Amino acid sequence: MATLDQQISASVSSIPECLAGGYIDISSGMLLAVKTVDSHPSEVIDMLAAATGDLFAGKNVVAIENMFKKARGLAMDDHHYFQEIIVNSDNLIHLFMRGKRYPDYVACFVCRKTANLGMALTKARAAIPEIEAAV
Repeated sequence: MATLDQQISASVSSIPECLAGGYIDISSGMLLAVKTVDSHPSEVIDMLAAATGDLFAGKNVVAIENMFKKARGLAMDDHHYFQEIIVNSDNLIHLFMRGKRYPDYVACFVCRKTANLGMALTKARAAIPEIEAAV
């Protein structure tokens, strides 16, 4: 069985034009694994876990999820509506994907803007079970 680092590396290799990948525990704020094929400032990598936590579990995000649950008459449980977040920057596509088995873990992949978004999403989604198996 592959280690988490090995699986992140394999995932980065399989996703089109992927430059970096990471796996974040948003409940603890820890970056569990990271693989980059390009140089990225260490300050950015250091902030990745905190920023990802804000995206998926920030105070306002949790409030919005709870409003949806209340409006729909659903239980106020640990279910999360936001499963994937795609951020397009000037030159990059950032894919953030919540795990299925471990919903407090998020995989992050950074691809060149020229990547086919559909293919990048498909490959990234296919990588999630393999990454979770390595945890």
